[in-house]
Amino acid sequence: GVDGVSDPKADLSLGSESRQNQSLAGVSMSGTDLSHAAGAAPDPDPGRAAVASAYQRFEPRAYLRNNYAPPRGDLSSPDGVGPWKLRCLAQTFATGEVSGRTLIDIGSGPTIYQLLSACAHFDDITMTDFLEVNRQELGLWLRDEPGAFDWSSNSESCQEKECQLRARVKRILPIDVHQPQPLGAGSLAPLPADALVSAFCLEAVSPDLASFQRALDHITTLLRPGGHLLLIGALEESWYLAGEARLAVVPVREEEVREALVRSSYEVRDLRTYIMPSHLRTGVDDVKGIFFAWARKKVGV
Repeated sequence: GVDGVSDPKADLSLGSESRQNQSLAGVSMSGTDLSHAAGAAPDPDPGRAAVASAYQRFEPRAYLRNNYAPPRGDLSSPDGVGPWKLRCLAQTFATGEVSGRTLIDIGSGPTIYQLLSACAHFDDITMTDFLEVNRQELGLWLRDEPGAFDWSSNSESCQEKECQLRARVKRILPIDVHQPQPLGAGSLAPLPADALVSAFCLEAVSPDLASFQRALDHITTLLRPGGHLLLIGALEESWYLAGEARLAVVPVREEEVREALVRSSYEVRDLRTYIMPSHLRTGVDDVKGIFFAWARKKVGV
């Protein structure tokens, strides 16, 4: 059941890179988990409520296996999707333009790779996710507890970066990108942040393109004018699997991502696409490619 899986209960030992970060950061939960934590009421929007309900079945370990075990999780192949994402992030931080004191990762999911380049440039990093199970998974890693997912098996340089990242991650908070105040009132994160990172979140928790745009508007309020957003996501994907959960995704094209950023008052500095090769289309999603965007929030808009 790996090629063209139609049964969400099929064996998912291979992997859905695309959902990488299946960030989950969004979704308004109908009353459970996050809504009280972030001070939100049950979501009156039936599309978002359906997304929230579906994510109650999200399994972080299945997601990690799907995305971070071979073939998609193989970092040794330079043309693989994992190395491509890490390269995009490393090259952008290497410009020296994306810097400051505070950075917020929007919809971290159960993953940390998206911050490995950032930790050398920011002293105060906030990780966030909508789902308590993902925040618990991140907590295991942050405390370096036995049983935490082993990221360092990928490379020794990853082990050094992990130590540095643990020292810089100051908090793991609930978030709901569909709320005008995604972190709730009286957030524990220092705001506005100097930079935002978000990987595989907005398109994965939005029922349609208009919802995607609003979620982007909401997270943009957390960023200072002149601050930078690094956004990674799936292109033309409509579903992915995470254990028992089959999750809907709003399919977006590169031009729609660019237009959404411009509408949210960003100057797009870089927008790149990775086409998913056939050997990485493993049946755990229908992703066609990945985008990486670097955008700067305009000043005085």
